[in-house]
Amino acid sequence: MGDTPILLWLRRDFRLSDHPAMAAAVATGRPVIPVFIHDETVETLGAAPKWRLGAAVGHFAGVLDGIGSRLILRRGPALEVLRALIAQTGAGAVYWSRLYDPASVARDTAVKAALKAAGIAAQSFAGHLLFEPWTVQTGAGGPYRVYSPYWRAVKGREVLPALPAVHQLRTPSNWPESENLEAWQMGAAMRRGAAVVARHAQVGEAAALDRLDRFIRGRSERYQDRRDFPAEPATSGLSENLTVGEISARVVWHAGWRALQEGAAGAEHFLKELVWREFAWHLLHHFPDLAQANWRAEWADFPWRGDNDDAEAWRRGMTGEPFVDAAMRQMYVTGTMHNRARMIAASYLTKHLLTDWRVGLKWFEDCLIDWDPAANAMGWQWVAGSGPDAAPYFRVFNPEGQAEKFDKTGSYRAKFIADGQPLPAPEALEFFAACPKSWGLSPDQRYPARRISLDAGRKRALTAYAAREK
Repeated sequence: MGDTPILLWLRRDFRLSDHPAMAAAVATGRPVIPVFIHDETVETLGAAPKWRLGAAVGHFAGVLDGIGSRLILRRGPALEVLRALIAQTGAGAVYWSRLYDPASVARDTAVKAALKAAGIAAQSFAGHLLFEPWTVQTGAGGPYRVYSPYWRAVKGREVLPALPAVHQLRTPSNWPESENLEAWQMGAAMRRGAAVVARHAQVGEAAALDRLDRFIRGRSERYQDRRDFPAEPATSGLSENLTVGEISARVVWHAGWRALQEGAAGAEHFLKELVWREFAWHLLHHFPDLAQANWRAEWADFPWRGDNDDAEAWRRGMTGEPFVDAAMRQMYVTGTMHNRARMIAASYLTKHLLTDWRVGLKWFEDCLIDWDPAANAMGWQWVAGSGPDAAPYFRVFNPEGQAEKFDKTGSYRAKFIADGQPLPAPEALEFFAACPKSWGLSPDQRYPARRISLDAGRKRALTAYAAREK
C-alpha cells in the first residue's frame, strides 16, 4: 500500500494506551486519519448512552489535537462514509477495534467484505475484551452457559501485557473535512438531565486511569466485603469508562492482578466482576437474541405484564419502596446505579410487579451512561429468572430486608430521596432538576404509598412462578 493513509475507525476505543488497532496503524509508519462515524448504530442509542458517547468523542478529539492529530467526524451509513473518505484521502486501509453486539457484527462484516472486494485492506483488532468470545470453549467445544466454570476456564489464562500509549500519529498531507460534533446534538434526548449527569460523569482516559489508581490503592483490599453497600465509595466506578473504551479491560485486569499478588484480599473478587463482563459478551456473541427473548425456552409462555402504571411509577422513582426509588433516582442524577441497587430495582419490577424484564431493560438502555448491551441483557434475565445462570425463581429480593442489610443507617436512601426531608441532600434535589418536567414532580411532594405490600407481591410472584412449573 506504499505510503497511503490508514483510516482508523474509532467506535468504543477512545484511548491512546493499550489500543491494538491504533498501535498497528502507527507501526506501519503510514499517515493515520482517526475517524468517528455517527451511523445507524449510534442513531438508535438511548438518550444517556448517546450523550455519554458524544462526551467521549468530544474529549478524545481534544486528546488527539494534543498530540498533533485530529478526529474526523462524519455522519451517515458506515460503508458510504468510509468509501467517501477513501476517495477523498486515497486511504488504502481501514483499521478498527472489534465489537460483538449483533448490530455491530452485521455492520462490520458487510463493511469488511465490501472494502476487501474494492481492494482496500480492512482489518479488525481485539481490544474491547480480555478474551475473544470464540476462544473460550467448554471441553466439548461449545460455549459456556454458566459463569462459575467460565471463570475457572479463564482465570489461569495468560492476559497479554497492555500496549504502551501512543504519543504521536503521523499526519496526512491533507486532512479531509470534518463535521461539527455540536451540530449532531447527541445529548438532545437527555434534555435538562444532561447538565445534571455531566456533574457526575468522569470522562476520558486520564479520568479512568485515575479512578483505577484510586480504587486499587484505597478500595481493592475491602472490595469483596463492602461492594454491596451503595452509600460507600467501595467500587471502582469504571463501568462508564469501559463501555466507551476510555480504558481497556486488559489495563484493569493487570492492575487488579498486581493488587492481588501484593495481598489485597478483595482484588480477586474484583477480577471476577471483570470476568462477569466477559461472560456477558461471551453469551451475547453465541446467543445474539439474549436481549430480546427469554433464554430459557420454558419461560416463553410466562404471563409477564407488559408496560403498566406500576412500571411507570417504577420508572419515576415513585413506587413507595425507598430502596427501589433511591436506585432509580440515582440513575437520573448520576447516569449510573449501584450494582446491588440494580438487582433490587430489577427484582421489584419483575417479581413484585410481575412486569416483563424487557420493559426494565429498555429503560436502563435509555438512562444509563454505562449501558452495556451484554451486561444489561444478562443482568435483567438473571434477576427475572429466565436467563443463563439465573437466580432461582423463588429468590425475590425484599427491598426492606436489603435496606436493613446494606443501608442500615438509611444514608443511601436519604442521599437520593428528598420527599419529606427537612434538609434534603444535594443529590436528592438534583433528581427534580434531571427528571422530565412532564412528570410534575417536586421536592415538597408527599412520598407515595406502596404500590403493593412486599409480602403480597412476593406471594403473587411465587404463585405465578409455581404455576409455570406445573
